[in-house]
Amino acid sequence: MPAAIRTAHLRKVFWGRPAVEDVSLEVEQGEVFGFLGPNGAGKTTTVKMLLGLTHPTAGKLEVLGRSPQDKEARRFIGFLPEMFRFHDWLSGEEFLRFHGELYGMEAGELRRRIPEVLEQVGLLGRERERIRGYSKGMQQRIGLAQAILHRPRLVFLDEPTSALDPLGRREVREIIGRLKAQGTTVFLNSHLLSEVEQTCDRIAVVHRGRVVRSGRMGELLAERLEVELRVDALSPALLERLKGLGSVRSAGGQGAVLEVDSEAKLPRLAEAVLHSGAQLYALTPRRLSLEELFVSLVSEKTGRRGA
Repeated sequence: MPAAIRTAHLRKVFWGRPAVEDVSLEVEQGEVFGFLGPNGAGKTTTVKMLLGLTHPTAGKLEVLGRSPQDKEARRFIGFLPEMFRFHDWLSGEEFLRFHGELYGMEAGELRRRIPEVLEQVGLLGRERERIRGYSKGMQQRIGLAQAILHRPRLVFLDEPTSALDPLGRREVREIIGRLKAQGTTVFLNSHLLSEVEQTCDRIAVVHRGRVVRSGRMGELLAERLEVELRVDALSPALLERLKGLGSVRSAGGQGAVLEVDSEAKLPRLAEAVLHSGAQLYALTPRRLSLEELFVSLVSEKTGRRGA
């Protein structure tokens, strides 16, 4: 079975300036894949290449085992853009019927399918209202409905929860879970990293047009630990020892907070405290959240710490 998405050294240059430098990805069929990066990192350009909306300057890419320009591949792809502009003079039902016809769906199938997706996105009963009267959140829901209307094998969701309240975000997570259970691949781009952390199987972090880290969510979050140390006195000598074992994020008085790359460092931290002659009051490890990992990765590449 071919990968849902496969790219190798993808590059895109606009007017002599690279928007994407080197993006290599492999997304398996049936997984939820998070594509993360700061503004200007090359995410949108990469998605446009995967959708066949723009051609790469260099590199290779396949979507569902075919070129994204292949009409057969595009029949099985759904897309919810971040900056959507829908036909707001249509009702929700008319909008979905129009897109269903573009997908090549038959009238009988559309009569059955439209109420299903309206119920999934929480708009059943509002389908006869014109889209121009929908709130931003409702417009996002109808956009999600059109993206999944034709039961695609691969769905690109660009900021699908940005206009939704917490309940709406949970409903979108549930929809993504159902898509995964049906074997649909979901390629998710979101700035709401807590949503990505709860939803995705694997992620890739892109920065300045390059993938800086990718892998399974659990494995990436297990790579680094934040450790809070409390001692009776933090001497300069002890602080130097700690710097040799991890990245000191804050220090002073009777404590320090460090970032270390594995649990194997924990006994060595305790030994460093004891060998310095200090008394160890507490050593508290904590896994980094996805947001903290993301900030750490991007900061390493920019030479900054923090946001």
